Amino acid sequence: MVNCCPVQWSFENFLLRGWDFIVSHANYVWKLKQTLPTLSAALQELRAQRNDVRRKVDLAEQRLLKPFEQVQLWLSKAEIMITEAQELVSNGPQQMNNLCLGGCASKSCLSSYKFGKKVANMLQEISDHKSKGAFEKVAVNQPAAPVVVRPVEQAVALESTIQKTTILTELNNKFSTTPNNFDVVIWALVSKDYDVGKIQDRIGGNLLFSYDSWKHKSVEEKAVDIYGLLLNKKFVVLLDDLWKRVDLKQVGIPQPSQTKGSKLIFTTRSLGVCGEMEAQRKIKVECLEPEKAWELFQDKVGYETLNSHPDIPNLAKQVAERCGGLPLALITIGRAMACKTTLGEWKYAIEMLKRCALPKMENEVFPLLKFSYDNLPNATMKSCLLYCCLHPEDYCIPKRRLVEYWFCEGLLNQFDRISDAQMQGDDIISSLLNACLLEIGGVTNGEDCVKMHDLIRDMALWITREFESTENKFFVKVGDQLFEEPDVKEWESVKRMSVMGNKIAVLKETPKCPNLGTLFLSRNKLKVINGGFFQFIPHLSVLDLSTNNELRALPKGISELISLECLDLSWTGIEELPMELKSLTKLKLLDLSYMENLKRIPQHLISSFSKLQIFRLWAIPNEDNVLNGGNEKLIEELKGLQHLNKLAIPIHNMFCVERFLNFNLFRCWTQTLQLVDFRESKVFNVLCLENLERLEALLFSYCENMEEIKMEKLHTGVYSSFNYTSRFHTLSSVTIIGCNKLRDVTWLLLAPNLRNLELYFCLKMEEILSEGKLGEVASVIGSSYPKPFLKLETCCLHCLPKLKSIYWDALPFPCLKIIRISTCGELKKHPFNLDSAKGNLLSIEGSKDWLATLEWENEATRDVFLPSFKSPYE
Repeated sequence: MVNCCPVQWSFENFLLRGWDFIVSHANYVWKLKQTLPTLSAALQELRAQRNDVRRKVDLAEQRLLKPFEQVQLWLSKAEIMITEAQELVSNGPQQMNNLCLGGCASKSCLSSYKFGKKVANMLQEISDHKSKGAFEKVAVNQPAAPVVVRPVEQAVALESTIQKTTILTELNNKFSTTPNNFDVVIWALVSKDYDVGKIQDRIGGNLLFSYDSWKHKSVEEKAVDIYGLLLNKKFVVLLDDLWKRVDLKQVGIPQPSQTKGSKLIFTTRSLGVCGEMEAQRKIKVECLEPEKAWELFQDKVGYETLNSHPDIPNLAKQVAERCGGLPLALITIGRAMACKTTLGEWKYAIEMLKRCALPKMENEVFPLLKFSYDNLPNATMKSCLLYCCLHPEDYCIPKRRLVEYWFCEGLLNQFDRISDAQMQGDDIISSLLNACLLEIGGVTNGEDCVKMHDLIRDMALWITREFESTENKFFVKVGDQLFEEPDVKEWESVKRMSVMGNKIAVLKETPKCPNLGTLFLSRNKLKVINGGFFQFIPHLSVLDLSTNNELRALPKGISELISLECLDLSWTGIEELPMELKSLTKLKLLDLSYMENLKRIPQHLISSFSKLQIFRLWAIPNEDNVLNGGNEKLIEELKGLQHLNKLAIPIHNMFCVERFLNFNLFRCWTQTLQLVDFRESKVFNVLCLENLERLEALLFSYCENMEEIKMEKLHTGVYSSFNYTSRFHTLSSVTIIGCNKLRDVTWLLLAPNLRNLELYFCLKMEEILSEGKLGEVASVIGSSYPKPFLKLETCCLHCLPKLKSIYWDALPFPCLKIIRISTCGELKKHPFNLDSAKGNLLSIEGSKDWLATLEWENEATRDVFLPSFKSPYE
């Protein structure tokens, strides 16, 4: 009996295991009534989860994100499961018909078993797959295209429709976020009077041609280089603001059809240009829809005005409707109406706009823009705006120079002194900026500039043609490739004339212009002016001959300009001022800046200009020019000019500095001071200049022996310092060039309002601001001085081969817009961190090689500032 026990237990275990097997397999059949509905419900849940994930993926792809591969794999498996589960659910009724004995048995046991097992397995697979589909993220940013991202201005639309430039900019930037297989994306502004060389330089910057080898090449050579490189690339070229056909072959751009898949995209205001450029597809930029237009108009008018009377919103809607969805009109008129709070003002606006509703562009767009012009508060402001259209398209107009011209033309007649008129002029510019009739033009050569948008300029010229009286006629042909002056009969009745930026070499006629008040001849190729040219222009007030460097002499007939108040000879090649200038007894402005060939100014000439208010003379001295050897006699003549209140002058040694500063007129009115070729001085105490009350720009030029600019308190002398907290508060621009022994310029800590800093060819400069000289600074202004460069907007550092540091710590730079660095090989660190230039559209210009050597505080800082980098060609 004992020997039978193991056999009995084994047999019982076998029976039990066999029963379990039968029961478990029978369960597939018995539970079909439960599992089939469960599978159907699970199928619905999986399908819903699949749809949710797919929607997330679709949304991500619309935002140009790339779905994760695991998400795509999950969706693929889900599709397969849904198909298989759907088939099982569809076959369920047939399998249920095979069941008998209340579902406990089947007419086809094997078939029901297999089906039940599939249902059970599918339920488990669906359950497992659903658990894997709870994705926090379904996509990631796509790799960027090879494109320079450009700053996009707020969509204020300074065009007859939504601004084309902004659209092209956004398209350019899209390539940085959208996956593509283009090798390079190139942007180039063309404009009306485009220059092939400038377009080539912009393209060369994108293609990373070497600057040293590129700058000396001809247009033809550059075209060959560009063509050879682009021919083997898949490219996108974006050309902005075409006014006429651009010869792609001349520029060096291959026809896109020559390269597979390359694209040429351009904007233009002319349908004819589309035909000339053989555009394959033309897209018209439409105006705003009524709802969007109303939103934009409300934003510009403002909540307070719209709610100042219950009926104003309805009237405002009528005004917005009259703008026809044109953004510029909506913005300019909206801002003009922002202070109109009476029903009468709004009803008048509607009536005026109705009268301007004419069919063609000139009669639809300009009258709408003219509403903003008409809404300017006085005739002076209108005249000042129209004056701006004498300058070329896209021209940066120095604000200070513009106001001076207005003053000399008699437009600012409330004041007798330019220093007072400058305030009125600045206020007018501010009003024109606020009215969107002028734009901020940045800083050029240390001066604030404004620009006139192309469309506003066109409107202004239209106004001068259509509405100005005959005696106020304008004649403007700038950048028109003129080789000789226009027919004098065309400008006999002209009040203001500009032929800037042409190629006129000789003024050979003798025009009769009894009304001419302003004549712009700058930026031509002038060599000779006929002696009788000025004979019959008796009322000329402003004469601009600047930037004609081949002009060597003025005609004696210039003495006929007895009404002349402004004479600008800057950047000309004139060698001697004629004594006949003495006849210009009304002269208020004389600009002799950068006249490097000027050898002689006749004695007593300058002192004869008894009404002179603005005098500028500064340049790089050479062996032959008037600046060589000092200008003590000139300073003596200037002392007698009692009306002088803007002065820019070079000084050559400390003896002249002391004499200069001893005279109150100079201390009060010097705006620009140039210290040139201080050969005897190794150390210069900058505090000797602190009492120059209106000093705005300070230049150190080729002081090759100057080793240090120190800050040492003065205790004696007429110009001794007592208040050490207010020094250099007017100083906004500092330029140092060719001072080869200077090692730092720490004294800049004394200039809290510095906006422009330029350092060139200082071969031993090691630091901009030296931590080792803080004690010297503290002894002058105390230790609680603010962070430096809080107002700095532009910084240019060129050829400083030993420069290692700008500042020893990170700086905020809240106003910085442009920093240009070239040939500063030892400058490996910069004073930037994540908070530097926060919120600014900063541009960092430098070579790719220099960028590669920079040491960043961390990767986050690098990632923030890398998009700000531009090559020298942009």
